[in-house]
Amino acid sequence: MLTKKQHELICFIADRLNETGVSPSFEEMKDALDLKSKSGVHRLISALEERGFLRRLPNRARALEVVKMPERGETKKAPAKSNVVSLARSRPEPANDVIEIPLHGRIAAGVPIEALEGSTMLPVPAALLGSGDHYALEVAGDSMVEAGIFDGDYALIRRQDTARDGEIVVALIDEAEATLKYFRSEGSMVRLDPANRAYDPQRYRPDQVRVQGRLAGLLRRY
Repeated sequence: MLTKKQHELICFIADRLNETGVSPSFEEMKDALDLKSKSGVHRLISALEERGFLRRLPNRARALEVVKMPERGETKKAPAKSNVVSLARSRPEPANDVIEIPLHGRIAAGVPIEALEGSTMLPVPAALLGSGDHYALEVAGDSMVEAGIFDGDYALIRRQDTARDGEIVVALIDEAEATLKYFRSEGSMVRLDPANRAYDPQRYRPDQVRVQGRLAGLLRRY
C-alpha cells in the first residue's frame, strides 16, 4: 500500500505528463506536496521506483515515466481521475529537462583562434549531453562543414584530456589557441584534420597539443 504522499506524488507526476508531456521539476513536486525540502521528493521517488510505479529515463535529468498507477486498494485515497491509467499509457514521451552549461567564447573550425575567453551560460537539453562535465563553444569558421558543423553552431564539449583516433576534439595548441578538429596520431606527430577539402591537415608535436574535450553534440539556432 502506498502512503498518502506517495499517492499524491505519482498522481501529480501523471497529471503533469498528461497535460504537457514534461515531468515536473523537483521544486514543483516539493511545492505541490507541501514538503520542506527536495530530499523528501527524492525519497518518495525512490520508494515509487522500488515498488515499480515509476521509472527514471536514462540520460535525461529528472525525466520520469509512470509505469503503472496504484489501484484503489493500494492507497487510502482513490485516484482523483479514473482515466489516468489509459492517459498515462498514451501520453507522449517526456521531454528533456534543460540544464545550463558554461559557454566559453568562440572556437575556430578553421584557423586556430583564442578560446575559453569569458564565461556565460547556455541552456541545453540534458539528453544531448549524457554523463560527464560539459561546456559549450560557439563555432567560428567552415572547416568542419563536411562533418555537419557550421559557423555559428554551438559545440557541446565533454571535458576530457585524452582522445582516440577519429574523434572530434577541442585541441589547445601551444597553450594559446584552440581549434575543433578530428584527432589523429601520425607517427610521432599529432595531426588535426579538418572536414573541408579546402583546408589542409595541421601537424604538431605531441607536446604542442593538449586535448581539452571531445565533441558530444551540437546545438543550432535558427
